[in-house]
Amino acid sequence: MAADAGAPVDWCAAETLAWAAVLEAGRSIRLSGLDVQRGTFMHRQAVWHNQSPTGPATWLPLQSLSTESARLEIHNSVLSEEAVLGYEYGHSVQSPGDMTVWEAQFGDFVNGAQVYLDQYISSGEEKWGVASALTVLLPHGYEGVGPEHSNGFLSRMLQLCGADNLRVACPSTSGQYAHLLIRQALEPVRKPLIVMTPKGTMMSEPTSHTAIGAMAAAAFQPVLDDDTVADRGAVTRVVLSSGKVAYDLLAARDAGVERGRTAIVRLEQLYPFPAVELVDVLARYPSVRSLVWTQEETRHQGAWAFIRDELEALCPPGASLSKVARAMTAAGATASV
Repeated sequence: MAADAGAPVDWCAAETLAWAAVLEAGRSIRLSGLDVQRGTFMHRQAVWHNQSPTGPATWLPLQSLSTESARLEIHNSVLSEEAVLGYEYGHSVQSPGDMTVWEAQFGDFVNGAQVYLDQYISSGEEKWGVASALTVLLPHGYEGVGPEHSNGFLSRMLQLCGADNLRVACPSTSGQYAHLLIRQALEPVRKPLIVMTPKGTMMSEPTSHTAIGAMAAAAFQPVLDDDTVADRGAVTRVVLSSGKVAYDLLAARDAGVERGRTAIVRLEQLYPFPAVELVDVLARYPSVRSLVWTQEETRHQGAWAFIRDELEALCPPGASLSKVARAMTAAGATASV
């Protein structure tokens, strides 16, 4: 049955559509990690388990698209990030035609496998000429659940970037996420991809769900302009952000007096830094006098330290550059579970 072009596609459906597109293109998919069949936030439900003693034990709806040359594998792993990520890196190297994906239960847990990111994933191609297109999904977002379940260490991932070795992205809509996955699977240049994926709060944000018609006609965009601005010539302040905090900013702006004077622009890809695309968006605001980077992370984490030089280089003439971030803390996040 055909869907209404305006029907919203949530994150679960968007990811499923992306997997379907990759399988249809003849690429196998291997996804592993703790609870990935269900998804930490009940967001995937890719494998159905039969509670009856009769019939097959599990059912993968997308398995109907699998062929001999394009298989779908979704494996729940043990809680051993180092062992599992190391294995998946090896699989991505030995099976370059497959889309190999590892998802942390929470992004914070990737610190248990940091050695593989440092020694292999970020630098293996430069050191040994060994290319990988491994995709790493790190649920990330400050939602009051404490220092062990909030922070995917974005700053640490960006510190590993250099010489076009990685792709680091933070998609803010379901359509952007789907197109990012498809691009990663089909792009001929093989580079590891690190994705700061949303958690429960952002997944339930209705405005993050892309309409199916718009999703079908789109591709991944490294920068998303503010399409709610009626008169760009009246905008004097552009607030840049990445990820969930953009929705908090939009809500705060629309509830106050800044609606006509402030635009919220989202950086969906942080590395390679989309300088050309961002310059093009900023040129649409001829009256801007203030460029503000806003992040939910503390000021010594998040993206600020990495992208500050980039923003200073492209800040519009006559405009000031500033940042808004949480105060520094020793822990990865505040609050407690």
